[in-house]
Amino acid sequence: MKFTRRSILKTAACAPLSALAWPSLAISQVQIGDATLTTVSDGHLVLPKDLVFDAMPQEDLAQLLSAFDLRSDQLEPECNLTLYQDGTRTVLFDAGSGPDFMPTAGRVLDSLSALAVSAQDITHLVFTHAHPDHIWGTLDDFGDPLFSNALHLMGQNEWDYWWNPQTVDTIGSARQTFAVGAKNRMTALEDRFEFFQDGQELLPGIQAIESPGHTPGHMSFEVRQGTQAVFVTGDAIGNHHIAFRRPMWPSGSDQDVEQAIATRQRLFDRIIIDDLAIAGFHLPNGGVGRVEAVEDGYRFVQDPT
Repeated sequence: MKFTRRSILKTAACAPLSALAWPSLAISQVQIGDATLTTVSDGHLVLPKDLVFDAMPQEDLAQLLSAFDLRSDQLEPECNLTLYQDGTRTVLFDAGSGPDFMPTAGRVLDSLSALAVSAQDITHLVFTHAHPDHIWGTLDDFGDPLFSNALHLMGQNEWDYWWNPQTVDTIGSARQTFAVGAKNRMTALEDRFEFFQDGQELLPGIQAIESPGHTPGHMSFEVRQGTQAVFVTGDAIGNHHIAFRRPMWPSGSDQDVEQAIATRQRLFDRIIIDDLAIAGFHLPNGGVGRVEAVEDGYRFVQDPT
């Protein structure tokens, strides 16, 4: 399976002025049988490093991070949405941040436009989970559905968690805005949603794989045609450094730390055994690559083309 990676360069003739300040958008593209899987950028997040790393063994952590040039106090993970086109369906995995989460994110419409795809072209919007950078982009500036022709699909357990009125009071103060934002958007779009379960083929060639821990109902997806497949990880494998090299270490970005560890290890086993390519929401340079087993963990490998 051949990966290609390139940058989308916007010009004054085809981009709004607000887009001109952004750097070029790296994308990755994979042919899966007769279909094409393309990652499209929603920009990036800016996070305090201790949000992810505080609970980890600090001396060992410092040695590992030095190999990844992560010396600042901030992390700036990419946000890579996955677009799947099979000639009949145009499927977008997650909706991005929209304008209200972080000023460095919320640019998926520009990325889609550079591929000659509009929000109205999306036939199915499939969610890995309902964190802000995955669901807040569902509504436009007027509170109307942005992907107006799309059927919205979410795992039943993930929906039930964020729909529960007790979640906002039990999720913890740092994530309360996540709960409010998710519930507001789910309420506005309730009649557009359908739900699926672990193991279900929700669309031809797209199978849901339960991957909880980052959120209670997080889902990943195996996208397959014949012998060719890509595993869409969402945030179950949340970065290209510690999540790979030390998947057994706790991450502060996960809601259920122990469950997330078990999920990462299970997914890596599946990816390695089945020799799957992966598309990761927060992985670098468009997020598509492969997993290689190394001592005490794994390594994210990308085709240099």
